[in-house]
Amino acid sequence: MNAYNSIVANASKIQKNPALNPINGNNQRINPASENQVSFNDVFQGKLNEARELQFSKHAALRLNGRDINLSQEQLQRVAGGVQEARQKGIKDSLVLVDNVALLVNVPSSTVVTAINQSNQNIFTNIDGTVIV
Repeated sequence: MNAYNSIVANASKIQKNPALNPINGNNQRINPASENQVSFNDVFQGKLNEARELQFSKHAALRLNGRDINLSQEQLQRVAGGVQEARQKGIKDSLVLVDNVALLVNVPSSTVVTAINQSNQNIFTNIDGTVIV
């Protein structure tokens, strides 16, 4: 018990680290996680949102340029909305039709795999759903 009494007696002499003290100078409890820190949930949701942004594969970009397909911002928003709808229905590989353009999209990665003018081709394989936007 002698060692215990010595530790207790010296405890009051140990300088407290304010960073470890859960009470600020006004005797109010503080939440250390709230001071300039981002929660795990915020980071996780941010990463999910990034993953859901519409992306174009190199192949799709070449097809868009080579076939002179230009999508407006409004059309891109419609495609992104269509991909979101496909995701909600459980579709993995979707044909998304926007005006006169057909886009093959890998839904889980929100990546446009290729782009076709609808007048050029009328058979699409390896899809499990179609969205018309």
